[in-house]
Amino acid sequence: MSYELSDTERNAALQLNADYRFDHFISKLVEHEELFVLTDEHGVMMLTTDDEDCIPVWPHPEYAKAWAEGEWADCKPQSITLKVWLDRWIDGMEQDELCVAVFPTPDQEGIVLEPADVADAIAQKQAKRG
Repeated sequence: MSYELSDTERNAALQLNADYRFDHFISKLVEHEELFVLTDEHGVMMLTTDDEDCIPVWPHPEYAKAWAEGEWADCKPQSITLKVWLDRWIDGMEQDELCVAVFPTPDQEGIVLEPADVADAIAQKQAKRG
């Protein structure tokens, strides 16, 4: 179950630059142990940015819904637990040579990283939380 997202928090996060949205994503992911992707009847949606095939991810379903416009309008947010993300998705994405597009917004691209780099950022945040 995702956390409650106020309009104020939503609007503030959408105004952040990509680096700050990445930090926000990692913080929320570690705190709530859940992230979101977009899916349709064919599976998880991917995009191509800077010649990289990516899976976009968000810290809350409302951010994913806001991004799902145009050809993505039929997509629905799907929750993935942090455990499943780390245990299955990171290795699977690396094997498939996919990157992660972290927290894109309707107006800005997200940071594009290798899955292992996202896993490292999660581990660092978890270590700080103790």
